[in-house]
Amino acid sequence: MVASDHASTVLDGELVLGIETSCDETAASVVEGGRIVRSSVVSSQIDLHARFGGVVPEIAGRAHLERIVPVITEALGVAGLSPTGTSLDGGRDLDAVAVTVGPGLIGALLVGVAAAKSFAFATGLPLIGVNHLEGHLYASLLEDPDLALPAVVLLVSGGHTLLVEMRSPGDYSVLGETADDAAGEAFDKVARFLGLGYPGGPAIERAAKAGDPRAIPFTRPMIAEGLEFSFSGLKSGTVRYVREHPDVASADVAASFQACVIDVLVAKTIRAALERGAKSICLAGGVAANGPLRAAMADAAGREGFRIFLPSRQMCTDNAAMIAAAGFHRLRSDGPTPWSVGALPNLRFPGLRSH
Repeated sequence: MVASDHASTVLDGELVLGIETSCDETAASVVEGGRIVRSSVVSSQIDLHARFGGVVPEIAGRAHLERIVPVITEALGVAGLSPTGTSLDGGRDLDAVAVTVGPGLIGALLVGVAAAKSFAFATGLPLIGVNHLEGHLYASLLEDPDLALPAVVLLVSGGHTLLVEMRSPGDYSVLGETADDAAGEAFDKVARFLGLGYPGGPAIERAAKAGDPRAIPFTRPMIAEGLEFSFSGLKSGTVRYVREHPDVASADVAASFQACVIDVLVAKTIRAALERGAKSICLAGGVAANGPLRAAMADAAGREGFRIFLPSRQMCTDNAAMIAAAGFHRLRSDGPTPWSVGALPNLRFPGLRSH
């Protein structure tokens, strides 16, 4: 990235305002030094999209427009800053503005990018464009600054399933990704087919509590093959099984499907950690809030002698604290982002390559 001509890189301890609008959460946060969360405000749109069974891009964009200024103002106020980023109590003023530039919904991203550019330009602060997926890696470091590295991070959400080796902030590589549906996407589609509601992950988890995870012997896709994922066939196979067995209990389907996904995620994460000589294993992304996944990963990591870090459920879902933290490190390594940066809905994870 090329440094903007209006700003210079600041020193340790800076306060970074993070803005996140990649999907259906309008979020803003102030983080100090890339690790201390001074404020974190998230306005969720789940209720707006629930009746449609998924996120409607136009509705998401309009909701972001309505909420972005109040959310930013609240985040600044909670952090002891004025609406222009100056300290209200004689402390440190805001030093930089970080914003998610992609991947995500184009209309939603545009709202956040426009707000961040406007704020940064009006205040003369550096602008930092952040990859949303990279941001998720910092959830663990925010809550455990002493996390032992290198770590293998399973980043699993509605739109993405990745295995990432994180050697230090900004130094990582992708070990495996999904060839088709992400795990969270498969959860959403199966939940919608079963009539369990939205979002699909929590709906499947609730229904599965009353079911038998061994009731249906779903094939574990690619469980013994490398570090890549594929969940499209499992999703289709689940739908086909229910159509062929209309009397099957939805709870058993949910439990069996969930167990299948978890088995694959855990097996490949442990394999990656062993192959790369990792010290720690971390979960990240919305699906990382799934209770059975957290328990299974902790159990497997413990058996193999890895340290395991499970971020709080608030840090699993989309938030701006992780964007501010990632922005802090990006500013230190690359300097400010050019004003020409735009919304990049198909932005790839940094360094993504085949293995």
